[in-house]
Amino acid sequence: MNIYTFENDITIYCLTATSFPDGLADIYNRLHATYPPGNGRTYFGISWPDGKGSLVYKAAVKLTEADGIPGGEFSPFVIKKGEYLGKDIHNFMADVESIGRTFQQMIQDDRIDPNGYCLEMYLNPNDVRCLVKLA
Repeated sequence: MNIYTFENDITIYCLTATSFPDGLADIYNRLHATYPPGNGRTYFGISWPDGKGSLVYKAAVKLTEADGIPGGEFSPFVIKKGEYLGKDIHNFMADVESIGRTFQQMIQDDRIDPNGYCLEMYLNPNDVRCLVKLA
């Protein structure tokens, strides 16, 4: 695992899945229909426990200046600047469950922020960087 640093806060815009994991395909389809891949956009997934045995999951996009600020069902979320524990997963679609296994390993680290969240940063259509904020 590596340490990654975000020098500045990053504002992203999210859609919330109706359920996890069943609602993920729908939420990403809706996100990509509104903001298709390309044009300098970066995609994220954010999750945290809901306190009831399930996860809250948000699919998100960092928009470009040309995109403007979305309205409607999109809600802003700020990824806080700072250091994150991270690991890249290459060709994640061959083993999607590797994302969950990676986060399960990462949240065992004593250095993570107990009030944080799991952050997926999609580097390209095949590779994802799993990140958890350090305290």
